[in-house]
Amino acid sequence: MNKLVVASLAMFGACTQFAEAAKPNVVMLLADDLGYQDVGCYDGPVRTPAIDGLAAKGVRFTDFYSGCAVCSPSRATLMTGRHHIRAGVYSWIHDASQNSHLLEREVTLAEVLKKNGYSTAHIGKWHLGLPTKERKKPTPDKHGFDHWFATWNNAEPSHKNPHNFIRNGKPVGKLEGYSCQLVADEAVDWLDNHRDKEAPFFLNVWFHEPHAPIAAPDGIVEGYGKLKDKAAIYSGTIDNTDRAIARLLKKLAEIDDPGNTLIIYASDNGSYRDDRTGGLRGRKGLNWEGGIRVPGIFCWPGTIGHGVEATNPAGLVDVLPTVCGLLGLEKPAGVHLDGSDLTSILTGNNGKFSRHQPLFWHLQKSRPVVAMRDGQYSLVADPDYELSTNNMFQEAWIPKVKTGGYRNFQLFDLASDPQQTTNIADKHPELLARLKAKLLKINASIMADGHDWHLKK
Repeated sequence: MNKLVVASLAMFGACTQFAEAAKPNVVMLLADDLGYQDVGCYDGPVRTPAIDGLAAKGVRFTDFYSGCAVCSPSRATLMTGRHHIRAGVYSWIHDASQNSHLLEREVTLAEVLKKNGYSTAHIGKWHLGLPTKERKKPTPDKHGFDHWFATWNNAEPSHKNPHNFIRNGKPVGKLEGYSCQLVADEAVDWLDNHRDKEAPFFLNVWFHEPHAPIAAPDGIVEGYGKLKDKAAIYSGTIDNTDRAIARLLKKLAEIDDPGNTLIIYASDNGSYRDDRTGGLRGRKGLNWEGGIRVPGIFCWPGTIGHGVEATNPAGLVDVLPTVCGLLGLEKPAGVHLDGSDLTSILTGNNGKFSRHQPLFWHLQKSRPVVAMRDGQYSLVADPDYELSTNNMFQEAWIPKVKTGGYRNFQLFDLASDPQQTTNIADKHPELLARLKAKLLKINASIMADGHDWHLKK
């Protein structure tokens, strides 16, 4: 792939020109627990021709990041362009025991697009809060989706024959097949039969694979190893998802010219398998690179780069402002967006891109608890307080999380040390002080917005 270093590409117009044309469709494809080095175009071992094809026709980011090292908060960041704590989500959500959910006050990508005439659907895993008998929580339709087909968390009992999907508030019951294919079926059916065909559409497709408990067809698994080999099954779930994506892409091409559809592909966080992080330090649940760096692909033939490799740090937090920028839409008013608009990178004007705020992560159960990416540098730190060892986030912890500080700051140069093996903090005290000040400023802003779920009865 060619490096994205040219100042401009003649085939690309300015962002204002995009808005003058017919509104493009927008499709968000999100994997669950997919590692940085799982799929083919990231030198992974799984055969993923559909995903690789998106990269070949679009822009593939080498340094793309999740919104968090675990599920729910990363998805909140994707939907809002804001740090997940601002949006009300501190960690992964357990609806039965927690009050937390994506706050209704937040302006989501679906709401931005719906306001601009889009037909909208969410299909697949949700994990941003669903109502229980004890707790009233908003459903996806309250966040801008006309149609939704979702599970609160994982497909149960596994990816095979799940029984816990809900369609527009009504339980569906047991389904035959594998989750990714069932999700693709629903997406195709919505495109064919339920969307407003006079309007552009936003299709938000969040797959369950390869999150555990895993399952895939034997005929696919045996292409990667023995049928009971967990690594082979894991690969099989990704391969099966790629086949589901291929079916969806075929339908999208039947509906409209591919040049009129922006497709984004990524993962919610890093893999739980150490062998799928590309040699990066850490894995899912940890704020090391292996827990937060994920695949990131944007494809919009004829409008953004074709077969381009972008090395700028970017992430899910940038999706909402970038969609707004590419489509010429107004960003949500009166809220602080933590993400930046990647339009200049995607359209070949790389030199014009300026990130207004470093990428920042906070996850209470992770050590390090915070991480920040500013240019080529990664800064991490541990908390200066202790909480219980309970694996599930306790909303009673919120006051301490919001007021707590940090210690043991470590600094890494990712340009020369992407595996984060050498702490250079002592060698660069001025740089450390400057980056530490940035981290603390971002942290203070985020914690000031943090919702006090522990006070809700």
